Amino acid sequence: MDLKLKGKRAFISGSTQGIGLAIAQQLLREGASVVINGRQPEKTQQVKRQLESSFPGADIGVQFADFTKMDDVERLLSDLSNIDILINNVGVFELKEFKDITDDDWYTFFEINVMSAIRLSRHLLPHMLAKKWGRILFISSESGVNVPEQMIHYGMTKAAMSAVANGLSKLTKGTQVTVNTILGGPTYSDGVATAIEQNATNQNLDVELMKKMALQQENAHILLQRFISPDEIAHLATYLSSPLSVATNGAAVRADSGVLKTI
Repeated sequence: MDLKLKGKRAFISGSTQGIGLAIAQQLLREGASVVINGRQPEKTQQVKRQLESSFPGADIGVQFADFTKMDDVERLLSDLSNIDILINNVGVFELKEFKDITDDDWYTFFEINVMSAIRLSRHLLPHMLAKKWGRILFISSESGVNVPEQMIHYGMTKAAMSAVANGLSKLTKGTQVTVNTILGGPTYSDGVATAIEQNATNQNLDVELMKKMALQQENAHILLQRFISPDEIAHLATYLSSPLSVATNGAAVRADSGVLKTI
């Protein structure tokens, strides 16, 4: 299927690894140009070189920004233009007991996971509305619906992302601009992989066994019976970025493999 993405330009926040990088790869595969983003200039440039090697001749840009630093954010926004597709992907997570989550933790999670998306959307949405075409996609999580007891601050930000996306979609009437959210399920991203590998080392267990144990403990009923891969989230993100998805707007689309039990 031709997703008709040739000639479209996408910016993906937090795209040097995991889901963000997988989305960048899928969009490039469909002929779009992409601007990747990371906090560390050296790592981001290295990822750009890897993408250029995999996709010769592709149009790949780079924007460095640490979303906890307003100077970085303001510079990024001043440099960012002619974007057709915005993927709000950057985010942080951690396991932490509610009693141990400090005020600074709450503000940091909100700043990175929510305010990054708000600022980028506020900057780019008016241009999309003027052109009457654009895509804004929030990479949220099923944790924003079924909030984990040990990641309440993370779940709060994912719920907020869905709320912002739903509200923004109401501004797109009469255009071909859409704003949607993906509710991803347990995904074997780089951050999850690092945590599981560290736990496996600490407990002197095989990594594959540790993965199964982690799923059994938190998401035993996941229908895939394994972690979702970043590519599997990226396939849905690429479709929602496409002109073919114009009838899907203001939606929270699940890629959770049945983790959410509601209809």
